[in-house]
Amino acid sequence: MSTERGFSKQALAARIAADIPDGSYVNLGIGMPTLVGDALPADKEILLHSENGILGMGPSPTPEQYDAELINAGKQPVTLLTGGSIFHHTDSFMMMRGGHLDICVLGGFEVSEHGDLANWSTGDTSIAPAVGGAMDLAVGAKQVFAMMTHRTKDGRSKVVRSCSYPLTAARAVTRLYTDLAVIAIEDDGMHLVELAPGISLDEVREATEPELHV
Repeated sequence: MSTERGFSKQALAARIAADIPDGSYVNLGIGMPTLVGDALPADKEILLHSENGILGMGPSPTPEQYDAELINAGKQPVTLLTGGSIFHHTDSFMMMRGGHLDICVLGGFEVSEHGDLANWSTGDTSIAPAVGGAMDLAVGAKQVFAMMTHRTKDGRSKVVRSCSYPLTAARAVTRLYTDLAVIAIEDDGMHLVELAPGISLDEVREATEPELHV
């Protein structure tokens, strides 16, 4: 019998990948969201975009495929699929801001019950803020999937009634994926889609500030 509790990072990436429709244009944010690229089903044609100027980005390279000049926005080595393209940063941001991306997957420090996203600054002055293109992605993509842990390392909920950190975008997140649950964010608030393996509804409700509709 399995003793697994919660989604691991890799399992969460696979869960997100399963929800991405065939034919989608998708941006994967820096950090945990990049794992989704290696979890995409082989039977789907999904074009990955990177804000530094790639469309048709492939999975992580093998040692033989490694090219130091082919990196994603997080400076991680990537591959380029047949037919993929490389272009100027300005063109990339035109795609992001112009509503041409179907989905972006972003990490988060906090997500509110209305889909507000805070993912670029915690106010910690010892760490340089890293807004990057997150604001452009969050307001430009047709759907925003947030991928994060449900709680902070000290046990505080990151799924909140109102964000305490500076916002990346207001009412942007459409679906939230955490190590405890998958949650849809609709006009009337948060709706539970799926519990992670071994996690009870009571556990998720205890870890979630807003009301969770079931």
